[in-house]
Amino acid sequence: MAPKPKHIAVMRLSSMGDVAMTVPVLRALVQQYPELRVTVISRPFFKPFFDTIPQIHFVAFDPKTTHKGWLGLGRLYQQLSSLSIDAFGDMHNVLRSKIIRGIFALSGKKTAALNKGRAEKKALTRLQNKQFFPLTSMVDRQAEVLAKLGFPVDLSQPTFAPKPELTNEIIALVGPKTKPWIGIAPFAQYQGKMYPLDLMQTVIHLLDQSEQYALFLLGAGAKEIEWLTQLSAGTSHTKVIAGHLSLAQELILMSQFDGLLSMDSANGHMGALLGIPVVTVWGATHPYAGFSPFNQPESHSLCADRNQFPGLPTSVYGNKIVPGYEDAMRTILPETIVAKIQEITSS
Repeated sequence: MAPKPKHIAVMRLSSMGDVAMTVPVLRALVQQYPELRVTVISRPFFKPFFDTIPQIHFVAFDPKTTHKGWLGLGRLYQQLSSLSIDAFGDMHNVLRSKIIRGIFALSGKKTAALNKGRAEKKALTRLQNKQFFPLTSMVDRQAEVLAKLGFPVDLSQPTFAPKPELTNEIIALVGPKTKPWIGIAPFAQYQGKMYPLDLMQTVIHLLDQSEQYALFLLGAGAKEIEWLTQLSAGTSHTKVIAGHLSLAQELILMSQFDGLLSMDSANGHMGALLGIPVVTVWGATHPYAGFSPFNQPESHSLCADRNQFPGLPTSVYGNKIVPGYEDAMRTILPETIVAKIQEITSS
């Protein structure tokens, strides 16, 4: 029998939300196997996700220069092999990670890969003969990779990083905390996952007018900042945070939120990895596909009405537009979202 690995590498590139979902799995791994060395390979922008897990060594993957093309992947393997890695977990299972995984396998190292469950996701999202039931979550699929390497993890009682203190720079931006803080992230990569902005404006104004909360609007890029500015027009307790903080600073601020409202998007997973209550709003996609934020109650997921739109979910990623389903998210009333925010902040 081969000796148990002492140093494993885990590779996950992809989108911000996908990478964020690896954090609770890896936190559990290093807590339950404190003698194990762990290296994470991901894009440099995502490094702050792992900074609160001191046992993890981070290797930045740069596909545009250092690790571009076949030669770049060769450089990455040489970089990793110099670290005496003896097992490789492929949590992405795409061409780049398959190549690195294959080289490790050829060198006699133990490897394991993510099962994406494509067939069952197709069955969940097809319009005819739909198989509507919860699939294995992405977090559990990632845990399966570790189990294949010999390190099963228990995710039933997760722990989270201690809440860091707000920096002077953040305090200067948001002011002192005098009432519950609620983050609102109204954007997603695809339109099918975005709550209509006119209804989101109603949500923001209802919460603002209640005077119960301080609201912080999250996003990225000039266009989203412009939209957030319009959404917050006429409010008294709402600040646009987008564009003012680095990812590391935003995580510090989010850790102090008493609740977060998000689409099926990265912000929901960021809030979940911090252990704060997250309310998510679902349209073309659905929590059953396995992408709901980690450790959040099912009741925190507000879904479009399947009685009116029985073909939902129509997509795993929200990029598929089905004629007649454009207004599915309008079946989620702003008052329903506001009531859920009030519920999670009063418990």
